[in-house]
Amino acid sequence: MTGNSTSKLEVSYCNDPIAWDCFARKHSELVYFQWRWREVVEAAFGHRPHYLQAKNTNGDIVAILPLFELKSVLFGHFYLSLPFVNYGGILASDKRAVEAIVGYCETMGTSSGISHLLLREDKELSCEWQCEQHKVTMLLDLPDQVDTLWSQIGSKRRAQIKRPAKEGAICRFGHIELLSDFYYVFARNMRDLGTPVYGRGWFAEILKRLDRESQLALVYLNGQPVAAGFLIRHGRRMEIPWASSLREANPFGVNMLLYWEILKWSIEQGCEVFDFGRSSKDANTYRFKKQWGSQPHQLYWYNWLPAGNALPQLDPGSSKFALAIAAWQRLPVPVANLLGPGIVKYLP
Repeated sequence: MTGNSTSKLEVSYCNDPIAWDCFARKHSELVYFQWRWREVVEAAFGHRPHYLQAKNTNGDIVAILPLFELKSVLFGHFYLSLPFVNYGGILASDKRAVEAIVGYCETMGTSSGISHLLLREDKELSCEWQCEQHKVTMLLDLPDQVDTLWSQIGSKRRAQIKRPAKEGAICRFGHIELLSDFYYVFARNMRDLGTPVYGRGWFAEILKRLDRESQLALVYLNGQPVAAGFLIRHGRRMEIPWASSLREANPFGVNMLLYWEILKWSIEQGCEVFDFGRSSKDANTYRFKKQWGSQPHQLYWYNWLPAGNALPQLDPGSSKFALAIAAWQRLPVPVANLLGPGIVKYLP
């Protein structure tokens, strides 16, 4: 697709990783905006990238937008920034650059015949697109010392953390060598929730291409993995985009031990903010994250829709998927692991 000009800004596809990363790192700590993340998604899922840039008359980049095209029989044809994570959208130097990218997206959406285009923003945009505000991310400002956080979380949380330790549970941190144990816990939990699971290759690609920013945390009970977290560091922020625990081990409080050890480790690594990930307001996951002292930060999901079109319901938590979820929960784990990756790669 050729570029167009809006207020002397030209929007086009970016094919220069160095220039892209220079702008991305200047405007965001999130590694999701870096070119490496494009390589992760392409390698793991094969989705077509549409990485847009806006340049001024001097040829300088003033805005970028990492987009991916998802197309399937089950879930339709749409563009998304960014799939599978909590963040995305436009990075720009000013409002005019944002407007240039937004206008280009509208033209691109109309010409491509997609059902919708979704931007996952953590800030408000000045545009007329339909905006969903049903999700928040939970952020905790970390103190300088572990002892300070231990005091802040209160006696109830401290008792819940101590219990699994008394049962002999331990926590380990590692990298690719812990992937099998992580995936065992994660895949079991996703099946129990009735949700198709990502393929193991997705996590392997992240660990490989974000080797310095990614980490795995595993809790073991009686020598078996029972709780797991996948960590990604974004500068001063530590994020846990994926975490799971086995239902049979939950009565021992292994999830509490997992999160405590991760928070402790994040402080020791010099992080200033812990990102618990997104939740629906007042959901069980929201309350779990809130108990650690985290505060909600509004997420803004902007949807461009062709005239007359309704917003597709692709959230797995939607009631329209209730029967499918119930059926999935009855699948043997090996069958769910075989079928899941081919489905979830098209779910936003």
